[in-house]
Amino acid sequence: MTTITRFAPSPTGLLHVGNLRTALHNWLLAKKQDGKFLLRFDDTDRERSEEAFVEAAREDLAWLGIVPDREERQSERFALYEAAFDKLREAGRVYPCYETAQELELKRKVQLGRGLPPIYDRGALALSEDERATKEAQGIEPHWRFKLDHDEPIGWNDGIRGPVKFDPAQLSDPVIRRGDGSWLYMLPSAVDDIEMGVTDVLRGEDHVSNTAAQVQMFEAMGASAPRFAHKALLVGKEGKLSKRHGSLSARALRERGLEPEALLSLLARLGTSLPVEAIVRREVLVESFDLSTFGRAPAKFDEDELDRLNAQIVHRLPFAQVAERVPEGMDQAGWEAIRPNLTRVDEAGEWWAVVTGSVVQPTMDPEE
Repeated sequence: MTTITRFAPSPTGLLHVGNLRTALHNWLLAKKQDGKFLLRFDDTDRERSEEAFVEAAREDLAWLGIVPDREERQSERFALYEAAFDKLREAGRVYPCYETAQELELKRKVQLGRGLPPIYDRGALALSEDERATKEAQGIEPHWRFKLDHDEPIGWNDGIRGPVKFDPAQLSDPVIRRGDGSWLYMLPSAVDDIEMGVTDVLRGEDHVSNTAAQVQMFEAMGASAPRFAHKALLVGKEGKLSKRHGSLSARALRERGLEPEALLSLLARLGTSLPVEAIVRREVLVESFDLSTFGRAPAKFDEDELDRLNAQIVHRLPFAQVAERVPEGMDQAGWEAIRPNLTRVDEAGEWWAVVTGSVVQPTMDPEE
């Protein structure tokens, strides 16, 4: 069976290094197995999704040399989600709920106060048809939840964490559709993974409980779940990375003049037992990629380490690879003369001025 992985960003902001690390690992996993890597834009949130972020994501991945074998957009696949939703509804696996956000928050506080897990109490299942009709007559549009089967524990052999088990009774039935009819992440993602033949899902450990619910969704739709692997999160100096960390977006790093090979070298190995070192050839990263090397501790992204790797990469770049990026008049000999002094290629202009410009003796006091 051909290995098929996917990277599924929401185009609601620029990709940051945490996103890029996930994309890279899925690409490496597919390439290691001679498989396929899919790019899927999870753009069901029409209010927050922007075309500019779709284009930016494409540019970022292309800059890193991560080329998808196929691209899809969830906004073009609503008919598939409707069909799956209808079947699950007929099977009694989704049900309408009428609580407001404030009511749900109050329920959570009461449960916490009693020392209970703050999960949904399935109060909507106790409503009669007349009570539901009354609420809808009042203009209350229901949101919809997937009904978890409490009879059997949920388990899978995680590619990084090993055997994982969940008691479904300790999980909330996940909301899959809002009152306005828009979709949340859970069901469309499972439907797409089935239709696209995704065999392996490699993502952050913050999705572990989502995976538990999705395992049952796959079963309810008559499909086998993909192989799941959950890696430790990438953290920065201020904790978990997010789209708010603009300085760590792919665009910002590119505009700083960093080499893509430096970022690839760092992201490919962070959080693994393999050494983080400057690697120019992507084939080396593919050959060494192995889920068994991933650890459980959070991986810390260090910009100083990235700069160190970038300098090492620059020191290896041949003139032919930078000829269009260096000052006019610089030849191979000139490049090789100044290259050891550089941390970024865009510093070449300053050093070339030292080589070719006039030398002005600075004014010094007698002691100097």
